[in-house]
Amino acid sequence: MKRQLYEVENKPAIRSDNGLQFISETFENSCKQLNIEHERIPYKTPNMNADIESYHRILEEECLSINEFSTFAEAYKTVNEFIRRYNTKRIYSSTKYMPPAEYFEYLKITGESINIYL
Repeated sequence: MKRQLYEVENKPAIRSDNGLQFISETFENSCKQLNIEHERIPYKTPNMNADIESYHRILEEECLSINEFSTFAEAYKTVNEFIRRYNTKRIYSSTKYMPPAEYFEYLKITGESINIYL
């Protein structure tokens, strides 16, 4: 992921809520080291992070709530497979009807800014 971020001419940005993990000094320092802009949404405005909120809902509905895991390894494998399918097979109007991985490549070619939502 780090290598892909640096291949983009524009400075990459990460948008997050104000959870403890995202306001920590460690996270901020990591962003600075990687030359990533960290944008935090205002408190009580989840609509400003609608893309990731939608992703979390889809992950819950289509993966987590329909599977029963016996081990961490089983859960890890299932979630990783879901993420792979999500990024390479699903299409969305917000990504010009391309899967997210294909859209990411498109953005690199066109030079449009790339934002990562957490």
